[in-house]
Amino acid sequence: QVSVLYFARSAELAGLRCETLSVPRQITSLQLWEEIVKVHPRLAVIQDQVVFAVRQEYVLLGDQLLVLQPGDEIAIIPPISGG
Repeated sequence: QVSVLYFARSAELAGLRCETLSVPRQITSLQLWEEIVKVHPRLAVIQDQVVFAVRQEYVLLGDQLLVLQPGDEIAIIPPISGG
């Protein structure tokens, strides 16, 4: 189980700021995103713009293999526009 934190638009689309999800221990970043989108289908609209942070390190969506530990923190960070 991992903690998923949602920020800005991802929190709006998911309807919450954090939750605990059960995911495979070894998973690619793209597969992890797909698991999250299964739970919150509205997040699919930001897939091309979203950035993950796993244990406070940025990860691009793709085939990078993640080895997750119970309690790891996954942050979903959508694009933030500056003004």
